[in-house]
Amino acid sequence: MTTLRGAKCDLKTSIMPSEKPIVSPRKKKRAARTFGLERATELYEALARDRPDPRTELDFTSPFTLVVAVALSAQATDVGVNKATAKLFAVADTPEKMLALGEEGVAEYIRTIGLWRNKAKNVIALSQMLIERFDGIVPNTLDALQQLPGVGRKTANVVLNEAFGVPTIAVDTHVFRVSNRTGLAPGKTPEQVEAGLERTTPVQFKHGAHHWLILHGRYVCKAQTPECWHCAIAHLCKYTPKTPDPATVSKLGPRKRAPPSKTGT
Repeated sequence: MTTLRGAKCDLKTSIMPSEKPIVSPRKKKRAARTFGLERATELYEALARDRPDPRTELDFTSPFTLVVAVALSAQATDVGVNKATAKLFAVADTPEKMLALGEEGVAEYIRTIGLWRNKAKNVIALSQMLIERFDGIVPNTLDALQQLPGVGRKTANVVLNEAFGVPTIAVDTHVFRVSNRTGLAPGKTPEQVEAGLERTTPVQFKHGAHHWLILHGRYVCKAQTPECWHCAIAHLCKYTPKTPDPATVSKLGPRKRAPPSKTGT
């Protein structure tokens, strides 16, 4: 047995070569709220003054036609969807009529919409499910709606809000962008943004919240170049630098002053 003479051993700091220091797990920090109640109220009041009666720009006549329209709107414009559904809904505005039309029949009406083949398949599948499981009636709960083919959380929230008056907040690309740019509800995923909006949005504005944010993102806070110069909430927004009014900026950019001329040469 070998002993070490004169060696001091500090039991508090010494670690055997095979041992690893014990590190206590760090608690995940929830993202800090950047908007308090007062500031969030001011933001929604400004958006409400700008658009007093916000609503979806998709055309529909019933919960069923709304479900179909929102499902078709993925990766497509509302204008394009409305053009297609105007003719489609004229011949098939119920699950039974849509099912009778068939996948190929639906496809003929929506060929101008992106991903039309897959969407036609989903429209027929959701129509069949509505008939078989829900007696042809569109359900009014989030879980039940998400069972329908082609219906995700965003679509389900839109239907609940618009067709049934539930104060849900649907997060699409516009809502996601505006929430992050302004600092209203920053998040890396739609789910995080939705949770942030649920916490931050005052109760009296929840029903119209996602409509205001969608419309603001579509027409003012645009993806490539936000039009900050006529934004109703620019004074509350964290986005920098603000886009200047094109009318006040030369296309050639700011002029440089010419260097002073040298005299006597």
